Amino acid sequence: MHHHCYAPLELTRLVDHVRAHSPYYARLWRDVPQTGWTLADLPLVDLRHYWATATFLEDWSVLTGPVTDAIVYKTGGTTGGAKYSLFTQAEWQQFVSTFGQSLGGWFEPGDRVANLFFAGDLYASFLFIQGALGHVPVPLCVFPFTGTVDSQALTVQLEQHHINVLAGVPGKLLQYAAVLEQQGVQLPQIKTVLYGGESVFVEQLQLFKAIFPNARVVSIGCASVDAGLIGASAPDCQPGEHRAFEPETIVEILDEDSGAPVIEQHRPGLLVVTNLTRRLMPIIRYPVGDLAEWTEAPGTPGRKFRLMGRSSLGNRLRVGYATLFPDELAVTIQARLGNCRWQLILDQENGVDDIVLRVAHARDPAAASELLQAIIGKDPAVADLIAQGALDIAVDWCQPAELQTHQRTGKLQRVVDRRNYRAPAGRSRS
Repeated sequence: MHHHCYAPLELTRLVDHVRAHSPYYARLWRDVPQTGWTLADLPLVDLRHYWATATFLEDWSVLTGPVTDAIVYKTGGTTGGAKYSLFTQAEWQQFVSTFGQSLGGWFEPGDRVANLFFAGDLYASFLFIQGALGHVPVPLCVFPFTGTVDSQALTVQLEQHHINVLAGVPGKLLQYAAVLEQQGVQLPQIKTVLYGGESVFVEQLQLFKAIFPNARVVSIGCASVDAGLIGASAPDCQPGEHRAFEPETIVEILDEDSGAPVIEQHRPGLLVVTNLTRRLMPIIRYPVGDLAEWTEAPGTPGRKFRLMGRSSLGNRLRVGYATLFPDELAVTIQARLGNCRWQLILDQENGVDDIVLRVAHARDPAAASELLQAIIGKDPAVADLIAQGALDIAVDWCQPAELQTHQRTGKLQRVVDRRNYRAPAGRSRS
Protein backbone atom coordinates (compact mmCIF):
# COMPACT_ATOMS: atom_id res chain seq x y z
CA MET A 1 0.00 0.00 0.00
CA HIS A 2 1.38 3.40 -0.94
CA HIS A 3 0.66 5.97 1.73
CA HIS A 4 0.24 9.46 0.36
CA CYS A 5 1.78 12.02 2.63
CA TYR A 6 0.89 15.68 2.27
CA ALA A 7 3.55 18.31 2.73
CA PRO A 8 3.60 19.41 6.38
CA LEU A 9 3.16 23.12 7.04
CA GLU A 10 6.84 23.69 7.93
CA LEU A 11 7.95 22.17 4.63
CA THR A 12 5.36 24.12 2.63
CA ARG A 13 6.53 27.41 4.17
CA LEU A 14 10.17 26.57 3.57
CA VAL A 15 9.61 25.55 -0.06
CA ASP A 16 7.57 28.69 -0.79
CA HIS A 17 10.34 30.87 0.67
CA VAL A 18 13.18 29.03 -1.08
CA ARG A 19 11.38 28.99 -4.42
CA ALA A 20 10.95 32.77 -4.21
CA HIS A 21 14.56 33.53 -3.22
CA SER A 22 16.95 30.81 -4.50
CA PRO A 23 17.52 30.82 -8.28
CA TYR A 24 18.94 27.26 -8.12
CA TYR A 25 15.84 25.78 -6.46
CA ALA A 26 13.44 27.89 -8.54
CA ARG A 27 14.99 26.29 -11.64
CA LEU A 28 15.06 22.80 -10.08
CA TRP A 29 11.36 22.99 -9.19
CA ARG A 30 10.07 24.79 -12.27
CA ASP A 31 7.78 21.83 -13.13
CA VAL A 32 6.46 21.41 -9.57
CA PRO A 33 2.99 22.98 -9.11
CA GLN A 34 2.74 25.87 -6.61
CA THR A 35 0.37 23.90 -4.37
CA GLY A 36 -0.75 20.32 -3.86
CA TRP A 37 2.72 18.80 -4.23
CA THR A 38 4.25 16.26 -1.83
CA LEU A 39 7.87 15.81 -0.79
CA ALA A 40 8.32 13.05 -3.39
CA ASP A 41 7.31 15.51 -6.15
CA LEU A 42 10.37 17.68 -5.48
CA PRO A 43 13.34 16.59 -7.65
CA LEU A 44 16.51 15.49 -5.86
CA VAL A 45 19.35 17.96 -5.65
CA ASP A 46 22.05 17.23 -8.24
CA LEU A 47 25.23 17.80 -6.24
CA ARG A 48 27.27 18.84 -9.32
CA HIS A 49 24.81 21.63 -10.20
CA TYR A 50 24.23 22.57 -6.56
CA TRP A 51 27.92 23.33 -6.01
CA ALA A 52 28.74 24.52 -9.52
CA THR A 53 28.85 28.27 -8.78
CA ALA A 54 29.80 28.10 -5.11
CA THR A 55 33.37 29.45 -5.40
CA PHE A 56 32.31 33.09 -4.99
CA LEU A 57 29.53 33.33 -2.45
CA GLU A 58 28.05 36.39 -4.17
CA ASP A 59 27.45 34.35 -7.34
CA TRP A 60 26.15 31.20 -5.69
CA SER A 61 22.63 30.65 -7.01
CA VAL A 62 21.65 28.25 -4.19
CA LEU A 63 21.62 30.94 -1.50
CA THR A 64 18.36 32.70 -0.66
CA GLY A 65 19.89 36.04 0.31
CA PRO A 66 23.07 38.08 0.67
CA VAL A 67 25.84 36.78 2.92
CA THR A 68 25.58 39.35 5.71
CA ASP A 69 24.60 37.37 8.82
CA ALA A 70 26.44 34.07 8.40
CA ILE A 71 29.07 31.62 9.56
CA VAL A 72 31.04 30.16 6.66
CA TYR A 73 32.61 26.71 6.82
CA LYS A 74 34.49 24.72 4.23
CA THR A 75 33.15 21.34 3.20
CA GLY A 76 34.64 18.50 1.18
CA GLY A 77 38.35 18.87 1.55
CA THR A 78 41.20 21.31 1.85
CA THR A 79 42.05 22.07 -1.78
CA GLY A 80 40.55 22.05 -5.25
CA GLY A 81 37.06 23.42 -5.84
CA ALA A 82 36.36 24.54 -2.30
CA LYS A 83 32.74 24.23 -1.30
CA TYR A 84 31.32 26.32 1.49
CA SER A 85 28.54 25.61 3.94
CA LEU A 86 26.71 28.63 5.30
CA PHE A 87 24.52 29.04 8.36
CA THR A 88 23.05 32.21 9.79
CA GLN A 89 24.16 32.73 13.39
CA ALA A 90 20.70 31.68 14.60
CA GLU A 91 20.68 28.55 12.38
CA TRP A 92 24.10 27.55 13.72
CA GLN A 93 22.96 28.04 17.33
CA GLN A 94 19.90 25.92 16.68
CA PHE A 95 22.05 23.24 14.98
CA VAL A 96 24.48 22.89 17.91
CA SER A 97 21.83 23.12 20.65
CA THR A 98 19.57 20.49 19.04
CA PHE A 99 22.56 18.21 18.59
CA GLY A 100 23.78 18.79 22.15
CA GLN A 101 20.36 17.95 23.59
CA SER A 102 20.38 14.65 21.68
CA LEU A 103 23.58 13.61 23.48
CA GLY A 104 22.08 13.48 26.97
CA GLY A 105 21.92 9.68 27.06
CA TRP A 106 25.72 9.30 26.81
CA PHE A 107 26.71 11.38 29.84
CA GLU A 108 26.48 11.38 33.63
CA PRO A 109 26.59 14.68 35.53
CA GLY A 110 30.19 15.72 36.15
CA ASP A 111 31.72 13.74 33.26
CA ARG A 112 34.99 15.22 32.00
CA VAL A 113 35.21 15.31 28.23
CA ALA A 114 38.25 15.78 25.98
CA ASN A 115 37.23 17.40 22.66
CA LEU A 116 39.73 15.98 20.14
CA PHE A 117 37.95 17.09 16.96
CA PHE A 118 39.77 19.32 14.44
CA ALA A 119 39.60 23.10 14.04
CA GLY A 120 41.07 25.74 11.76
CA ASP A 121 40.93 26.55 8.05
CA LEU A 122 37.10 26.88 8.20
CA TYR A 123 36.79 23.31 9.48
CA ALA A 124 33.56 22.86 11.46
CA SER A 125 33.83 19.72 13.55
CA PHE A 126 35.63 21.06 16.64
CA LEU A 127 33.46 24.17 16.93
CA PHE A 128 30.35 22.12 16.27
CA ILE A 129 31.06 19.56 19.00
CA GLN A 130 32.33 22.24 21.40
CA GLY A 131 29.07 24.14 20.92
CA ALA A 132 26.97 20.99 21.26
CA LEU A 133 28.69 19.93 24.51
CA GLY A 134 27.56 23.24 26.00
CA HIS A 135 23.92 22.21 25.40
CA VAL A 136 24.02 18.67 26.81
CA PRO A 137 21.23 18.51 29.42
CA VAL A 138 23.61 17.39 32.21
CA PRO A 139 26.53 19.42 33.66
CA LEU A 140 29.88 18.50 32.08
CA CYS A 141 33.46 19.64 32.38
CA VAL A 142 34.86 20.10 28.86
CA PHE A 143 38.53 20.25 27.79
CA PRO A 144 38.89 21.69 24.25
CA PHE A 145 42.20 20.12 23.16
CA THR A 146 41.54 19.90 19.36
CA GLY A 147 42.89 17.07 17.22
CA THR A 148 46.42 18.46 16.96
CA VAL A 149 47.24 17.83 20.64
CA ASP A 150 50.47 15.88 21.18
CA SER A 151 49.81 12.29 22.29
CA GLN A 152 52.26 12.39 25.19
CA ALA A 153 50.84 15.66 26.53
CA LEU A 154 47.31 14.32 26.14
CA THR A 155 48.01 11.20 28.19
CA VAL A 156 49.49 13.29 31.01
CA GLN A 157 46.48 15.62 31.08
CA LEU A 158 43.89 12.83 30.90
CA GLU A 159 45.39 11.47 34.13
CA GLN A 160 45.87 14.86 35.76
CA HIS A 161 42.27 16.03 35.18
CA HIS A 162 40.54 12.65 35.63
CA ILE A 163 39.09 12.89 32.11
CA ASN A 164 36.76 9.94 31.44
CA VAL A 165 35.25 10.70 27.99
CA LEU A 166 37.05 11.16 24.65
CA ALA A 167 35.38 12.68 21.59
CA GLY A 168 37.00 12.84 18.14
CA VAL A 169 37.21 11.57 14.58
CA PRO A 170 38.04 7.85 14.33
CA GLY A 171 41.33 8.60 12.59
CA LYS A 172 42.63 10.71 15.49
CA LEU A 173 41.31 8.33 18.17
CA LEU A 174 42.81 5.29 16.39
CA GLN A 175 46.14 7.05 15.91
CA TYR A 176 46.21 7.84 19.64
CA ALA A 177 45.22 4.28 20.57
CA ALA A 178 48.00 2.93 18.33
CA VAL A 179 50.58 5.15 20.09
CA LEU A 180 49.39 3.90 23.50
CA GLU A 181 49.53 0.31 22.24
CA GLN A 182 53.18 0.76 21.22
CA GLN A 183 53.92 2.12 24.70
CA GLY A 184 52.04 -0.75 26.34
CA VAL A 185 49.67 1.71 28.05
CA GLN A 186 46.00 1.10 28.84
CA LEU A 187 43.54 3.80 29.98
CA PRO A 188 40.95 2.02 32.15
CA GLN A 189 39.55 5.34 33.43
CA ILE A 190 38.04 6.21 30.02
CA LYS A 191 34.41 5.06 30.14
CA THR A 192 33.09 6.46 26.84
CA VAL A 193 34.66 7.11 23.44
CA LEU A 194 32.42 9.19 21.15
CA TYR A 195 33.43 9.19 17.50
CA GLY A 196 32.04 11.26 14.65
CA GLY A 197 32.60 12.05 10.98
CA GLU A 198 32.69 8.49 9.64
CA SER A 199 32.08 4.89 10.63
CA VAL A 200 34.20 2.73 12.88
CA PHE A 201 34.77 -0.83 11.69
CA VAL A 202 34.77 -4.08 13.60
CA GLU A 203 38.57 -4.47 13.52
CA GLN A 204 39.02 -0.97 14.91
CA LEU A 205 36.72 -1.69 17.85
CA GLN A 206 39.17 -4.41 18.92
CA LEU A 207 42.04 -1.90 19.16
CA PHE A 208 39.84 0.45 21.21
CA LYS A 209 38.84 -2.44 23.49
CA ALA A 210 42.50 -3.29 24.11
CA ILE A 211 43.50 0.27 25.02
CA PHE A 212 40.28 1.50 26.67
CA PRO A 213 39.11 -1.75 28.32
CA ASN A 214 36.20 -0.11 30.21
CA ALA A 215 34.94 2.17 27.45
CA ARG A 216 31.85 1.89 25.34
CA VAL A 217 32.79 3.11 21.85
CA VAL A 218 29.80 4.81 20.25
CA SER A 219 28.83 7.26 17.54
CA ILE A 220 28.31 10.82 18.72
CA GLY A 221 25.67 11.17 16.01
CA CYS A 222 25.39 11.65 12.31
CA ALA A 223 25.71 15.19 10.93
CA SER A 224 27.69 16.86 8.19
CA VAL A 225 28.68 20.45 7.69
CA ASP A 226 26.91 20.56 4.34
CA ALA A 227 23.73 18.56 5.13
CA GLY A 228 23.41 19.52 8.80
CA LEU A 229 21.64 17.20 11.27
CA ILE A 230 21.01 13.70 9.94
CA GLY A 231 20.71 11.18 12.77
CA ALA A 232 20.94 11.08 16.55
CA SER A 233 22.94 8.42 18.37
CA ALA A 234 20.95 6.91 21.25
CA PRO A 235 21.87 4.22 23.80
CA ASP A 236 19.39 1.82 22.17
CA CYS A 237 21.16 2.03 18.78
CA GLN A 238 23.34 -0.80 17.48
CA PRO A 239 26.70 0.17 15.88
CA GLY A 240 26.07 2.21 12.74
CA GLU A 241 22.45 2.90 13.69
CA HIS A 242 21.03 6.38 14.24
CA ARG A 243 17.58 7.83 14.84
CA ALA A 244 16.22 10.25 12.27
CA PHE A 245 16.44 13.79 13.68
CA GLU A 246 12.83 14.88 13.96
CA PRO A 247 11.20 17.35 13.66
CA GLU A 248 14.20 19.35 12.38
CA THR A 249 14.95 17.05 9.47
CA ILE A 250 13.15 14.65 7.17
CA VAL A 251 15.24 11.57 6.41
CA GLU A 252 14.44 9.47 3.33
CA ILE A 253 15.98 6.33 1.88
CA LEU A 254 15.51 6.04 -1.89
CA ASP A 255 16.05 3.21 -4.35
CA GLU A 256 19.40 3.87 -6.08
CA ASP A 257 18.00 3.18 -9.55
CA SER A 258 14.39 4.33 -9.58
CA GLY A 259 14.60 7.06 -6.93
CA ALA A 260 11.38 5.68 -5.37
CA PRO A 261 11.18 5.79 -1.56
CA VAL A 262 12.25 2.61 0.21
CA ILE A 263 9.57 1.87 2.82
CA GLU A 264 10.56 -1.60 4.07
CA GLN A 265 13.38 -2.50 6.46
CA HIS A 266 16.84 -3.83 5.55
CA ARG A 267 16.86 -2.70 1.94
CA PRO A 268 19.80 -0.38 1.26
CA GLY A 269 19.23 2.84 -0.65
CA LEU A 270 20.43 6.41 -0.95
CA LEU A 271 20.23 8.51 2.20
CA VAL A 272 18.52 11.82 1.40
CA VAL A 273 17.97 14.68 3.85
CA THR A 274 15.67 17.67 4.00
CA ASN A 275 16.53 20.24 6.65
CA LEU A 276 13.58 22.31 7.87
CA THR A 277 15.69 24.76 9.90
CA ARG A 278 18.07 26.15 7.24
CA ARG A 279 16.92 28.94 4.94
CA LEU A 280 20.10 30.75 3.86
CA MET A 281 21.61 27.64 2.24
CA PRO A 282 18.65 25.30 1.78
CA ILE A 283 19.08 21.53 2.01
CA ILE A 284 15.94 20.05 0.44
CA ARG A 285 16.04 16.43 -0.80
CA TYR A 286 19.82 16.53 -0.65
CA PRO A 287 21.70 13.21 -1.19
CA VAL A 288 24.16 12.88 1.66
CA GLY A 289 26.40 10.49 -0.28
CA ASP A 290 25.81 7.48 1.98
CA LEU A 291 23.85 4.28 1.59
CA ALA A 292 21.56 3.38 4.46
CA GLU A 293 18.81 0.94 5.40
CA TRP A 294 15.86 1.29 7.77
CA THR A 295 16.13 -0.95 10.84
CA GLU A 296 12.69 -0.28 12.34
CA ALA A 297 9.13 -0.67 11.12
CA PRO A 298 7.61 2.08 8.93
CA GLY A 299 5.84 4.78 10.94
CA THR A 300 8.11 4.49 14.01
CA PRO A 301 8.77 8.03 15.32
CA GLY A 302 12.46 8.97 14.87
CA ARG A 303 12.76 5.79 12.81
CA LYS A 304 16.16 4.13 13.12
CA PHE A 305 18.42 3.61 10.11
CA ARG A 306 21.86 2.06 9.65
CA LEU A 307 24.61 3.66 7.60
CA MET A 308 25.99 1.23 5.00
CA GLY A 309 28.98 3.06 3.51
CA ARG A 310 29.40 5.50 0.67
CA SER A 311 26.98 5.41 -2.24
CA SER A 312 28.37 5.21 -5.77
CA LEU A 313 27.37 8.89 -6.04
CA GLY A 314 29.54 9.85 -3.06
CA ASN A 315 31.51 12.91 -4.13
CA ARG A 316 34.03 12.38 -1.35
CA LEU A 317 35.26 9.35 0.53
CA ARG A 318 36.47 9.31 4.10
CA VAL A 319 39.39 7.04 4.95
CA GLY A 320 40.69 7.51 8.49
CA TYR A 321 40.81 11.29 8.82
CA ALA A 322 41.68 11.76 5.14
CA THR A 323 39.38 12.60 2.23
CA LEU A 324 39.51 11.26 -1.33
CA PHE A 325 37.73 12.89 -4.26
CA PRO A 326 36.63 10.40 -6.94
CA ASP A 327 35.49 13.25 -9.24
CA GLU A 328 38.96 14.74 -9.33
CA LEU A 329 40.56 11.34 -9.77
CA ALA A 330 38.27 10.80 -12.78
CA VAL A 331 39.67 13.95 -14.40
CA THR A 332 43.27 12.78 -13.88
CA ILE A 333 42.56 9.30 -15.27
CA GLN A 334 40.81 10.75 -18.31
CA ALA A 335 43.70 13.14 -18.99
CA ARG A 336 46.40 10.47 -18.59
CA LEU A 337 44.76 7.36 -20.08
CA GLY A 338 41.77 8.61 -22.04
CA ASN A 339 38.35 7.02 -21.70
CA CYS A 340 38.71 3.92 -19.58
CA ARG A 341 36.70 2.23 -16.88
CA TRP A 342 37.96 2.18 -13.30
CA GLN A 343 36.89 1.82 -9.70
CA LEU A 344 38.18 2.32 -6.18
CA ILE A 345 38.00 -0.67 -3.85
CA LEU A 346 38.16 -0.02 -0.11
CA ASP A 347 39.02 -2.79 2.34
CA GLN A 348 40.04 -2.83 5.95
CA GLU A 349 42.14 -5.41 7.74
CA ASN A 350 43.82 -5.33 11.16
CA GLY A 351 43.20 -1.63 11.49
CA VAL A 352 44.83 -0.79 8.14
CA ASP A 353 42.76 0.76 5.35
CA ASP A 354 43.52 -0.62 1.93
CA ILE A 355 42.65 1.22 -1.29
CA VAL A 356 43.06 -0.35 -4.70
CA LEU A 357 42.48 1.75 -7.80
CA ARG A 358 41.54 -0.80 -10.47
CA VAL A 359 41.89 0.50 -14.01
CA ALA A 360 40.76 -1.43 -17.09
CA HIS A 361 43.79 -0.56 -19.21
CA ALA A 362 47.08 -2.08 -20.40
CA ARG A 363 49.84 -1.99 -17.77
CA ASP A 364 51.45 1.44 -17.59
CA PRO A 365 53.87 1.78 -14.65
CA ALA A 366 54.58 5.48 -15.36
CA ALA A 367 50.87 6.27 -15.31
CA ALA A 368 50.46 4.22 -12.12
CA SER A 369 52.83 6.43 -10.15
CA GLU A 370 51.16 9.54 -11.56
CA LEU A 371 47.72 8.27 -10.48
CA LEU A 372 49.03 7.42 -7.00
CA GLN A 373 50.36 10.99 -6.77
CA ALA A 374 46.94 12.29 -7.79
CA ILE A 375 45.32 10.34 -4.94
CA ILE A 376 47.99 11.21 -2.37
CA GLY A 377 48.58 14.82 -3.41
CA LYS A 378 45.09 16.15 -2.76
CA ASP A 379 44.71 15.91 1.02
CA PRO A 380 47.88 16.02 3.17
CA ALA A 381 46.23 13.62 5.64
CA VAL A 382 46.50 10.82 3.03
CA ALA A 383 50.31 11.00 3.07
CA ASP A 384 50.26 11.12 6.90
CA LEU A 385 48.17 7.94 7.12
CA ILE A 386 50.48 6.15 4.66
CA ALA A 387 53.54 7.22 6.67
CA GLN A 388 51.92 5.88 9.86
CA GLY A 389 51.22 2.52 8.19
CA ALA A 390 47.47 3.06 8.59
CA LEU A 391 46.78 3.19 4.84
CA ASP A 392 47.96 1.28 1.76
CA ILE A 393 47.22 2.47 -1.78
CA ALA A 394 47.91 0.50 -4.95
CA VAL A 395 47.04 0.68 -8.65
CA ASP A 396 45.87 -2.55 -10.26
CA TRP A 397 45.55 -2.96 -14.05
CA CYS A 398 42.78 -5.30 -15.13
CA GLN A 399 40.39 -6.35 -17.89
CA PRO A 400 37.09 -4.43 -18.19
CA ALA A 401 35.16 -7.61 -17.24
CA GLU A 402 37.00 -7.80 -13.90
CA LEU A 403 35.45 -4.57 -12.62
CA GLN A 404 32.55 -4.94 -10.21
CA THR A 405 29.17 -3.81 -11.43
CA HIS A 406 25.86 -3.16 -9.70
CA GLN A 407 23.97 -6.45 -9.26
CA ARG A 408 20.67 -5.27 -10.66
CA THR A 409 21.59 -2.61 -13.19
CA GLY A 410 25.00 -3.80 -14.32
CA LYS A 411 26.26 -0.24 -13.88
CA LEU A 412 29.93 0.16 -13.03
CA GLN A 413 30.39 0.80 -9.31
CA ARG A 414 32.85 3.63 -9.06
CA VAL A 415 33.44 2.99 -5.35
CA VAL A 416 33.25 -0.49 -3.84
CA ASP A 417 33.30 -0.09 -0.09
CA ARG A 418 33.99 -3.52 1.43
CA ARG A 419 34.71 -2.28 4.96
CA ASN A 420 32.57 -4.00 7.58
CA TYR A 421 29.78 -1.70 8.77
CA ARG A 422 27.92 -4.34 10.78
CA ALA A 423 28.68 -5.19 14.37
CA PRO A 424 29.79 -8.72 15.22
CA ALA A 425 26.61 -10.78 15.63
CA GLY A 426 24.99 -10.89 19.03
CA ARG A 427 26.96 -8.09 20.57
CA SER A 428 25.39 -4.78 21.46
CA ARG A 429 27.69 -1.86 21.75
CA SER A 430 27.23 -0.64 25.30
